[in-house]
Amino acid sequence: MDTPYWNPKTETLPRPDLDRLKLHKLRGLCEWAQAHSPFHRRKFEQAGFSPDQLNSLDDLRRIPIMTRDEWMANQAEKPLFGDLITAPRENAIRYHLTSGTSGRQPLRVLDGTKDWEWIAEMWCYGFWGFGVRPTDTVFFAFSYGSFIGFWGAHYCCEKIGALVLPSGNMTTENRVRQIVEMDATTVCATPTYALRMAQVAREHDLDLPGSAVDKLIVSGEPAGSIPAVKKMLEEQWGAKCGDTAGMTEIGTIMIFECSHQPGGTHIIEDHFIEEVVDSETLEPVGYGELGERVVTSFGRGFIPLLRYRTGDQVKKVPADTCSCGRNGDIYEGGIMGRTDDMKLIRGTNVYPRAVEAIVREYDAIDEFQIRIWRKDNVQDEITVQVEFKPDAEGQSDEVLKTLGKDLARNHEGLRFNVEKADAGSLPRFELKAKRLKDERTYGN
Repeated sequence: MDTPYWNPKTETLPRPDLDRLKLHKLRGLCEWAQAHSPFHRRKFEQAGFSPDQLNSLDDLRRIPIMTRDEWMANQAEKPLFGDLITAPRENAIRYHLTSGTSGRQPLRVLDGTKDWEWIAEMWCYGFWGFGVRPTDTVFFAFSYGSFIGFWGAHYCCEKIGALVLPSGNMTTENRVRQIVEMDATTVCATPTYALRMAQVAREHDLDLPGSAVDKLIVSGEPAGSIPAVKKMLEEQWGAKCGDTAGMTEIGTIMIFECSHQPGGTHIIEDHFIEEVVDSETLEPVGYGELGERVVTSFGRGFIPLLRYRTGDQVKKVPADTCSCGRNGDIYEGGIMGRTDDMKLIRGTNVYPRAVEAIVREYDAIDEFQIRIWRKDNVQDEITVQVEFKPDAEGQSDEVLKTLGKDLARNHEGLRFNVEKADAGSLPRFELKAKRLKDERTYGN
């Protein structure tokens, strides 16, 4: 009988047994980091922490928080990889870069053989949980560069036994044609690029809803859990859409949407400890409260990750919110946004994800971009440029008017400038979309 769980032994463990397993793994990880990572050894000494202090999971907060800034500083001081790594460079088999931030050096990451086996295994939790099986043909709309992206998912599918179709640097039209011609059943892409492929399919009379695709697995952007975006994707592909999320720093996915589609993403509890804390105080917040994810990862030995501040904004709800039977708690709505994405406009907090959630309610809109600028070098302004579908041009005036009202109503009355963009003038994206342009020269 086909089980919905990749690892039923641990995915259905009762919570007390699961907590004992996590405590055992946490002790082992901290002992490894102390013995082999000078970076962590210094942090432990500065915080007065020792692994033998871990008597329960409540002692987790004795471990010092780790941040991206100090990791980057460590690599800058000790190029190229810093002294966070626990083994010599020649022991590594894979090299990856974070997708980076404009004007900043991306983090450089190395993985060993065991790390890479674990990375693929974590993707197996997510793909199997969403219904991928050995009989599937899986298409990866992914460029296979140094950004980790879907690399682990590729090897996960080979591990499951599915047929893998890597698309490399193919054009969007050729990708869509191959999806149809090869009877791909599962397609992996960012939400933005999945919408773009659907648009190109329509332009070339390629019938995606009538194709063999029945599963669309997205990652890389918060949009995968925005209901309006998911609805668009499922309608335009004629397939069920599931969200996943990972980080280059962690190496793999930590959360995934199962086939029950509970409106959020399960945590892989036997391989990660996911805390949700207040971004200012770093104190834990309860179920249903918005906070920042802090992740401890048990699987990557080359780079131990202990209480790493991700910057992701999430709301955790109990595992039994979903009927699938997994013990993994759920992030309601997936990744809600990022702390560093927030922009302050005339006293009002604006998150790109919240803007996208509203824009995507309008079926007439094909693409959009957010522009923040300073009028007369004094007043901050925010403009949303929207590009309409060819058959919806006649609706543009009414949509622009109504969209402006909706954006203001959901942002404490903040006035948004809403403008029509020429057809084909806004950028399209294959990997992570960059729809926000902040043109201000100082401040936020």
